[in-house]
Amino acid sequence: MVVLGIDPGYAIVGYGVISYGGTGYKPLACGAITTDADTPFDKRLRIIYDNMTELIEKVKPQAISIESLYFQNNQKTAIMVAEARGVILLCANLAGVPVFEYTPLQVKTAVTGYGKAKKPQVMEMTKRLLHLAKMPRYDDTCDALAVAICHVHAAGTAARLNMRNMGLS
Repeated sequence: MVVLGIDPGYAIVGYGVISYGGTGYKPLACGAITTDADTPFDKRLRIIYDNMTELIEKVKPQAISIESLYFQNNQKTAIMVAEARGVILLCANLAGVPVFEYTPLQVKTAVTGYGKAKKPQVMEMTKRLLHLAKMPRYDDTCDALAVAICHVHAAGTAARLNMRNMGLS
């Protein structure tokens, strides 16, 4: 199973691609789509759209997992992130890839076993689970990898059944 995890944003969209074959995780790609603050917002959305479309075509995920939004203090920022997230969901829909959404609590629980884990704990466990030599450059990238791991955990039995049906386990 190949999963594309996404941490949505409009300045930085973190992404992480992992495969899971029954014996463990394998990181396939990770990084970030970035946009400059001085770029008009509509053009930033276009950059996200173009890059996400290209990424999906390149990695051919079987599932896309994305962190659900949670509102903080700044409503303007939340709305802009929601708009960028909408662009990402459109890309997935146009590519015909199913999307699964997870809350930060679900991601923390899947990766660390504790829903109130702090960011450094989640990052360290993500690094360990994926056997990464070092942390990715952006926190958003590590978050995206964690969201991908969360999907594999959530898919659980369904993923194992699918792999068995495909002769992979």
